[in-house]
Amino acid sequence: MRNNFTSEAKSNYEIMRDQMQARFLKYSQERMIEKFHLEHDETYLYIKFTGRLYRINRGTGKTEWSEDGFQKCTGAGYNEAMSIFDVLCESKEDCRLSGSFCSLNQLRGTVQASNPGRGMFSRETAWFDGRTEELSHACESLGGEKEKVGDVSFCLYPFEFLPMILQFWNSDEEFPANLKIMWDENILDFVHYETTFFMVSHMLCRIKEIMEKEEGSF
Repeated sequence: MRNNFTSEAKSNYEIMRDQMQARFLKYSQERMIEKFHLEHDETYLYIKFTGRLYRINRGTGKTEWSEDGFQKCTGAGYNEAMSIFDVLCESKEDCRLSGSFCSLNQLRGTVQASNPGRGMFSRETAWFDGRTEELSHACESLGGEKEKVGDVSFCLYPFEFLPMILQFWNSDEEFPANLKIMWDENILDFVHYETTFFMVSHMLCRIKEIMEKEEGSF
């Protein structure tokens, strides 16, 4: 007899996200509020990530975002939830920005590599190629501040207190399109090394989402 049970098993990503939700409950929420100046009420902590407002249930750790004052909510995915939990739970007590930016392979305390994460965002890099005007508009809509290096260059804020610099060059006859991400030299005081990739991945998804929406409006 065929089984009519239709619920799907959770993916490993969902399992890890849910484990982090439970772990979040073991940390001092009052310290998070004080440390990062979080808006809060009896039920939720609120934090902006990649230009969207998220809320974390203080009793369950469930994290979701909304663009209409939480009349309609969407559950946070793996990259979003892990980035939020990492900065709130695992950042160093005295974390502060240096004001100087560098690429990941130049960070102090990391194993030096020629190009860590090379090729990880090649699909997005190719998709941005030839779309510099649209890319600029998307970065501006996310509150980005223009920088000077590259065909497109912006200081973006995955979190309001944590900047990153995106630099992009279109392809030409000699070189392929190039995307470069730079972080504050003290980024590892705020999040683990691997979390920087989660944050970049979701920021690029947000940029592409905005660009596709704008292209579809014409």
